[in-house]
Amino acid sequence: MKTPCDEAVMRSRAAEVPCRAAARIWVLVATILGSSMAFIDGTVVNVALPAVQANFHASVVDVQWVVESYGLFLGALILVGGSLGDLFGRRLMFVIGITIFTLASAVCGSALSIHQLIIARSVQGVGAALLVPGSLAIISVSFDEKSRGRAIGTWSGFTAITTAIGPVLGGWLVEHASWRWVFFINLPLAVAVIAISLWQIQKAASQWQAA
Repeated sequence: MKTPCDEAVMRSRAAEVPCRAAARIWVLVATILGSSMAFIDGTVVNVALPAVQANFHASVVDVQWVVESYGLFLGALILVGGSLGDLFGRRLMFVIGITIFTLASAVCGSALSIHQLIIARSVQGVGAALLVPGSLAIISVSFDEKSRGRAIGTWSGFTAITTAIGPVLGGWLVEHASWRWVFFINLPLAVAVIAISLWQIQKAASQWQAA
């Protein structure tokens, strides 16, 4: 999936009052971790499919839906997620997206059947569709025009790296722990992202509401 980082998105809205310099690093950390979780889950699950199939005695079609249901909802709703951020606030929708994604990850990791896993993966896709455009929009309004391009480049670079790391991480978790940890690993990361978002990003949240 192509990351939404073209010039039109970058300049969609200028930062009227960019956040203070000390908070910018935290903004980058929160948005990179959040979006990385979404992109990693698009690839990390692939290497866990044989273990999932064996665990649930699932068919090839079932395990294919474990992957496709996530990508389907993410791709279909990502523009909707961006629009909701414009309407109700970017930080709010980003945190809601992280929360939905995390709860769905917990259900995925504790799924008792392949169909429960497919449904939870679909909900994961919905959460990702809220947090991915929200992360980029938060960067756009947190940095001034001079530093915005570098910040978005950093965001894009790190998310690309973490996406590539996904299969390696998934293979290690499946071999040394369980396929369920492919999903459970999102929980501590999400707690950190939400904490940073409420601690630092909220300082500029009032200016992110759509006019």
